[in-house]
Amino acid sequence: MTDRAIIVGASSGIGEALVRELADAGYEVGLAARRTERLKAIGASLPTKAYVATMDVTDTDDARRGFRELADAMGDVSLVVLSAGVGHVNHDLEWEPERETIDVNVRGFTALATAAIEYFESRPSADGHLVGLSSVAAIFGNGGAPAYNASKAFVSTYLEGLRHRQASRETEVTITTVEPGFVDTAMAMGDDDELFWMASPETAAAQIARAIRRERDHVYVTRRWRLVAWLLKAMPEPVVRRLVS
Repeated sequence: MTDRAIIVGASSGIGEALVRELADAGYEVGLAARRTERLKAIGASLPTKAYVATMDVTDTDDARRGFRELADAMGDVSLVVLSAGVGHVNHDLEWEPERETIDVNVRGFTALATAAIEYFESRPSADGHLVGLSSVAAIFGNGGAPAYNASKAFVSTYLEGLRHRQASRETEVTITTVEPGFVDTAMAMGDDDELFWMASPETAAAQIARAIRRERDHVYVTRRWRLVAWLLKAMPEPVVRRLVS
């Protein structure tokens, strides 16, 4: 039986790298993002069958319809990865960057997470695997990017809630939270000399694929960020503020 996966946010960064990682592992993949021509180019370069869907996650009703149409066109999807996200450094608290971050990272994410769960529960086997990309930023507030860190805290907590929900249901849906540290993508914030432990998208994708195979509940990418997360959680807020401001 052929494995099939949908990756939302597949046109660049971790999403694109994960598309290639999964295709190399034999998955047929559905690519969803706003940049249609970029998706088509990626799909044409893959060793397995690819499907393309233009999707703007901020248009939540249309995105949910598009997700279901893509899943139905693919036949039987067992894995959904929600990788779409934006982030802005916004010290002046301008409204537009905050609004966009909330629209994409909170509203768009939730619209598609619920669509994925509904799809899995409608399958004859009533199972599946949902992977959501959060961030190590979820564990602390950031005065320079308050909406971004808060939105990732929402993603992590929402996925935890979905795991609690699934524990009391008959369906077998695995929920995996991915919390990357610094990954060399357009969303990396800060000066290059400040971004220690920077991973390539390919390294991140390989570790996420391993977590998918092992059906992990939670994974840091790269794994050394587990220590950073533990230290940040243990530190008093004034100390964290000095470190991240």
